[in-house]
Amino acid sequence: MARFEGALARASARTKIIPAAEAQIIAQACECARFDSPALAAAARGAGTLAIPFVRQLTAEVAAISPQAARYVHFGATSQDVLDSALALCLQAACKRILSLTARVGDATAAIARRHAGTPTLARTLLQPAVPVPFGWKAAVWLSLLTRSYSRFRSTAADACVLQFGGPAGTLSAFGADGDAVSRALAEELGLGVPSISWHSARDAFARLGAEAAILSGAAAKIARDVSLLMQPEVGEAAEPAAPGRGGSSSLPHKRNPAASLLALEAAQRAPGLAATLLVQLTPEHERGLGQWQSQWLVLRQLLGAAGSALAAMAEALEGLQVDAGRMLENLERTRGLVFSEAVAVRLSQTLGKAAAHALTEKLCERAVHEGKTLLEVMRADPQIKLDDAELQRLFQPESCYGTAAAMIERSLAEWSALQSSGKPT
Repeated sequence: MARFEGALARASARTKIIPAAEAQIIAQACECARFDSPALAAAARGAGTLAIPFVRQLTAEVAAISPQAARYVHFGATSQDVLDSALALCLQAACKRILSLTARVGDATAAIARRHAGTPTLARTLLQPAVPVPFGWKAAVWLSLLTRSYSRFRSTAADACVLQFGGPAGTLSAFGADGDAVSRALAEELGLGVPSISWHSARDAFARLGAEAAILSGAAAKIARDVSLLMQPEVGEAAEPAAPGRGGSSSLPHKRNPAASLLALEAAQRAPGLAATLLVQLTPEHERGLGQWQSQWLVLRQLLGAAGSALAAMAEALEGLQVDAGRMLENLERTRGLVFSEAVAVRLSQTLGKAAAHALTEKLCERAVHEGKTLLEVMRADPQIKLDDAELQRLFQPESCYGTAAAMIERSLAEWSALQSSGKPT
């Protein structure tokens, strides 16, 4: 808020609205001002806004240096200008951090996708074994989610982190024809974008930013859900990195809990309700709303905090993710070939037709389960199967089920790479 007031004084001086000497005194006072936060908070309860006691205290500090300069503190602005622009400044830094964390998660995910582009694992649909897929393909699905979320969040953040400057009703009435010049100068001083019109009662940009933050939290949590399920000892295909004090239990020394995944999932539970609060606040009355925008800095702080927590946790988890390819293969083999039923049915359909091939494959699977044999063993013994052993063996190779997974992985990697090269935060 002090940055806004100092920049307003400098911008007003640049456009000849106030004397340069007085503007310099105000700017210097803003740079070194110290505020009594508890007193401001108490006064804000009565004033209905933090800006009123803040401007009063700042004016007093400037007046102690120069009563003449104090006359120009907060000149032409309104309380909401200060608060919204201050929030935009805070969001600008926070969004940069969110994008940096998302880039870390994406880079770690991309590395997993490349490293395990051919590692066979089980796809699981409705929590049941489906078909073999490359683990790198699973990671590429995660990456595609991050790519879209990163792109949308970056664009939305740019739209939300803009100057709010409209004066009492939004038209910059105190500045006459010079309002646009002051606004441009003020935005330049603060490093914020310049909107085409003041947005005191048009809160869509903050609502959209909150929604994208919630989606980012959900994206991190989707990965966390998968990692935590893969980390179950009964599955044992992947694990978060081990470290002293990480994932322990206060009562069970043997446990290794998915602590990072827990943090991401926790954040994703909070985020939707917070985002919904911003959606409810899209209906302020006329030119300045009553009770909507006043809480948005609290809600957005919590939302971006949740997204940051989720992303930071998953960056650590994925950068050190332990993948057990051997266990993936063991779990695949434990299905006794049943997960190759689609490949079998597709091959048999070439001679029997789709419906008959599906029915026969279903019977073969039932027999394998009933007799405790592999699907391959049952097929070898069935007189209706007219395939030689070499072809039968090929049907039960994981690679036979990969389809276009390799091309999908490459496209996901290319999209992520292109997105990062277009403006990765530092």
